Amino acid sequence: MPNFKSRLMITKDSIETAYSFLHQKRNVYIHSSIDWQKDDIEYTIACYVDDMSQELYAHISEGRSDFLRDHTRFSEDITLAVERLEMYLQKSTTED
Repeated sequence: MPNFKSRLMITKDSIETAYSFLHQKRNVYIHSSIDWQKDDIEYTIACYVDDMSQELYAHISEGRSDFLRDHTRFSEDITLAVERLEMYLQKSTTED
C-alpha cells in the first residue's frame, strides 16, 4: 500500500477523483443489461487510466499492464480498483 505522505505524485485529490469516477462507472456497469453501454464504459475507463496518475495506476493494478483494459476481466478489475481506492482513501484520512 502506498505511503501517501511521502509520495508527492499520489495526492489525496487524485485518489478521490479516481475513486469517484470509477465508483460511479462501476455502479452503472454492474446494473446495466445493455451491451453497448457496458462497452462504452469499458472504453471510457481504458481512456481514463491512460491519463490518470501512472503511479496510482501502478498501485491499484498491482503491476498488471492490462488492468481495467481487458474485456474478459473488466468486471472483476473495476470492482478491485474501487475497493483498493476506497482502502487508500481510508488510509490517507488516518494519515492526515
